[in-house]
Amino acid sequence: MGTGHSSCSLFEIFLGFLTGVAWLLLVVLGIVSSFLGLVGLGSIATVLNIIIAIVGFLAFLLFGFCIFKRVWRCCFG
Repeated sequence: MGTGHSSCSLFEIFLGFLTGVAWLLLVVLGIVSSFLGLVGLGSIATVLNIIIAIVGFLAFLLFGFCIFKRVWRCCFG
């Protein structure tokens, strides 16, 4: 049985941060909505676009905060 938390490397945390940034950029640039329109999901493209933007923003914040904490502990802790 585990202790209740997992340990991730800085590289894994950075990849999560980049994933959040990539999703946000895809939404902001309109690539997601145009792709959903091509696939035939144009009627729900706006809703999916908002959901993807929220998930990307949360990943950006969460993993960015984890990077900040890890670097802070490394340099000042």
